[in-house]
Amino acid sequence: MKFHLAMKFLPMIGLGVLLPFACQSQVVYPPPPSSSTPLASPALTNTSNYAIQVQWKTSKSETNNLRLLTTEGQFTLDAVQTNRVKINNNEIPVTLRFSGTLTVISPGKGRLNLFLGRTVPYVTSVNVGSGTSTSSYQQTQVGLSATYIVTFGKPLVIQSDDNEQVTLVVDRLEE
Repeated sequence: MKFHLAMKFLPMIGLGVLLPFACQSQVVYPPPPSSSTPLASPALTNTSNYAIQVQWKTSKSETNNLRLLTTEGQFTLDAVQTNRVKINNNEIPVTLRFSGTLTVISPGKGRLNLFLGRTVPYVTSVNVGSGTSTSSYQQTQVGLSATYIVTFGKPLVIQSDDNEQVTLVVDRLEE
């Protein structure tokens, strides 16, 4: 009787083994594009160049400036200043940072979101011992962060006081 019962399930076991092979699926790939199939054209973008210049005059009648050539979008310029801060008889450089985003809003105007400042060291602690003192310091960024609507080619005074005057000019360069 046990032999007869196994013979009864033998066709079902065979069907279970053969069924996966009989039901294979096919992957259908789309045909490759022919030379007559139009391809999507790239989006038109503003390809103009812009010169962004920041000029500052100090109370000592010194004039300094930064000039950056960029396209529409993000920009960053880091530069080392000639004056340095002295900590522990070491001269620590002060860096200038000029970064932001330029967005053209019309042929003659743009929105300029910018940061203009310095990275300066500041003393965080002083250790005194054996007749000498040493200082620990960290760097921090200080400066102006603002958004301006600029007219291309027209100077814009962004800060003015007794110590300094800062002027910003964005020029659209012809292609």
